[in-house]
Amino acid sequence: MLNIIQLLPDSIANQIAAGEVVQRPASVVKELLENSVDAQAKTVQIIIRDAGKTLIQIIDDGIGMSETDARMSFERHATSKIRSSDDLFRIRTMGFRGEALASIAAIAQVELRTRRSDASRTNDELGTLIRMEGSELKTQETVSCLPGTNILVKNLFFNVPARRNFLKTNSVEMRHILDEFQRVALAHPEVAFSLYHNDSEVYNLQAGKLSRRIVDLFGKQYREQLAFCEEETPYVNVRGYIGKPEFARKTRGEQFFFVNSRFVKHNYLHHAVVGAYEGTIQDGFHPFYVLFIEIDPSHIDINIHPTKTEIKFDDERSVYAIVMAAVRKAVGVYNLTPSLDFDSNVNFLPVTPTPRRTSEVQTGNGSGQSDAQSRSSLRPMSPAWSTEPAEHKAATSFDFPRKSAANWQALFEGLETNETPATEAQNLFENNASADSQAEIESVTLGSRVNKLITSAVALEGAGPILQVHNRYLVTSVQAGMLVIDQRRAYERVLYDQYQAALTKRNGVSQQLLFPKTVTVMPVDYNLALELRDDLTSLGFLFDEIGQNAFMIRGVPALSVGENEEELFANLLAQLREDTGRLKLERAEILARSLARRSAARHQKQLSEPEQRALVDQLIASSNPSYTPGGEPITTLLALDKLAGLFRS
Repeated sequence: MLNIIQLLPDSIANQIAAGEVVQRPASVVKELLENSVDAQAKTVQIIIRDAGKTLIQIIDDGIGMSETDARMSFERHATSKIRSSDDLFRIRTMGFRGEALASIAAIAQVELRTRRSDASRTNDELGTLIRMEGSELKTQETVSCLPGTNILVKNLFFNVPARRNFLKTNSVEMRHILDEFQRVALAHPEVAFSLYHNDSEVYNLQAGKLSRRIVDLFGKQYREQLAFCEEETPYVNVRGYIGKPEFARKTRGEQFFFVNSRFVKHNYLHHAVVGAYEGTIQDGFHPFYVLFIEIDPSHIDINIHPTKTEIKFDDERSVYAIVMAAVRKAVGVYNLTPSLDFDSNVNFLPVTPTPRRTSEVQTGNGSGQSDAQSRSSLRPMSPAWSTEPAEHKAATSFDFPRKSAANWQALFEGLETNETPATEAQNLFENNASADSQAEIESVTLGSRVNKLITSAVALEGAGPILQVHNRYLVTSVQAGMLVIDQRRAYERVLYDQYQAALTKRNGVSQQLLFPKTVTVMPVDYNLALELRDDLTSLGFLFDEIGQNAFMIRGVPALSVGENEEELFANLLAQLREDTGRLKLERAEILARSLARRSAARHQKQLSEPEQRALVDQLIASSNPSYTPGGEPITTLLALDKLAGLFRS
C-alpha cells in the first residue's frame, strides 16, 4: 500500500491558515490597523471600496521596513515581536504571531510600499515595492515613496471563489469593518485616523483625549452621558468612561473592554459592569462603557483565540471585583443613582383617601362615580389604626402602637356590602359552569404546535369578559379554563402583520410632522438607512439627507405616532444593525420585526375595555395568534384541572 500522508504545498497551507485569520474584509482591516499601531504610526488613513471586497488600503506614517524586512513579513511565522517562549507572556503589542500578512497574501493580490522613517533611526532615501498574488512573489523592486507603509489588498478571495460567495452584502460587511475600526480607534486616541468608503469620508478623527474620541465616533449626544471611571490597585488598574443609566439601550454593541489596549470580549466582566448598575437600569437594558484594564502581561493569556479577542486571567475573580468596584464608585461619585427622599413615606403613598360611601361601593362606577375617584380608591392607603398624618409616618413604619390593634375591624368596614369582587368573579366564570363535565369527554389530541395554534384561535373566539393585570397581561375565561395573553407580545404580533402588509403593498400610512426633526446617527446606520430607504418609506418614514450622518425626519408611521421621532428612527436603525447580523432573514422581514418590537414596548399601559377587546379581536385575525414573529408564546391556557390542582392541599 502506498503512503498517503504528504506535506501540503505552502500555497495551500497558507490558504488554510488564512481561514482562521481572514474570515471577511473586516479581518484584514483589523490586522493591518494593528500593524500600523505597532509601527508607532501617528496618522493612519484607511481607504475602502465595495466594503473591502475590491480594495482595502492602509497608509501610515510609522517606522516602515527595510527591503529585507518587507520581504520577510510575508513569510509564515516571521515576526519581530518574539524571540523566545518567555516573550509570549510579556506581549504588549497587537500582533505577534507573524501570520497576518502571509494569510492575507494567500487569498488576495497585495501591493506593499514601505520606507524607513526617522523614527526607525535609519531614514532611507528610497523605499521598497513588493507585489504578492496567491502567496507568490510577483515583483520586488526599489521605488520612491513616503516614509511609513502603504499597503493595498485587492480582490479578496480571488482564488477561493467558495469563500467569496459566503460574504454578505456590502452594508453588512461594511458594518463589520466599522466595528473593527471603532475598536482600534478607541484603543488608541493618541493616533489620528481617517476612513473613506467609495471616495466618501466616513470618519476623520483627530488625535486627542479618550472622551473626545468617544464623542467623535458616536456623536455629540454622548458628551452629556459620559462619567469618568478609575480604580488603581497593585494587581490591576481600571480607567475609562461609563454611560449614565438613563442612556442605557436595549441593544448591545456599545460596550468595550480593552486589556492592555487590546479589545476583548469577556462576558464575565460584562456581568460585573451590569451588576454595578443594579437598581439604576431596567432589566434587558445595556449601559454604554469604554473601560481600559491595565495588567501585567504575565497574568493573562492572549494566545487562546485565532483573532485574539478572548483572553484568560489567572485570577478572574479579583479582576471581576475590581471592575465592579470601579464602576460602582463612578455611579456613586457622579450621583447616577436615583435620589432618595428621606422625608417621604416609603411604605405608603402620602395620600389621604376619600371615604367611600356605601352606595358607591354597591353601585361602582356605573352609578356616577368618577374615574378619578375610582383610581384613587385603588391606591395604597395609610393604616386605619394610625392617627398621625401620613407625611410623618416614615420614621414609625415599623413601630405601630399596640393599642391600635383593637381597631382592626376598621379595615373591613363597608366591605360586607361590597359584593362587586364576588359578582365579577361569578360573571367571569359563569360560562364555565359545566366545564368540568365537558372536560371528562374531551377527545385526546396529540401535542404539536399546529394543534396549539388551532386551540388558541378557537379559545379566543369564545372568550368571555377581559381583565387586565398590572398593565402586562389580559385574562379571560374560555371554555377550557382561563386564557392569559401577554399584552406586549400580542401588540407585537398585530403590529408586525400590519407592517408586513405595508411593506408588501407599499402603502404604509405616514403622519407628517408639523416641525421636521433632525437626527444624527452613526455612519453605519446612515448607510443602512440609505440602503433601506424604499422599505422605510413604505412603512411611513419620510426623511432627507441634510449632511454627514444626519437626516431630517418629515414623517413617521401612523402606528408610531406619540413616540419621540428622533429616538424612534435612531433606535430602529440600531436594532436593524444588530438583527441583520444575528438573523438569517430578508431585510423587509427584519425591518418589520424590529419596528414591531420597538413599537410594542410602549403599549404596556392601561387599556380601556374597548381597547382590550380590539386587541383580542386583532390577535384572532392575525397570521399567528399564538406566537410572536420571534417565536415567543403570546398566550397560555390554564386548564380547569390545573386551576383546581392549585387549591389542593
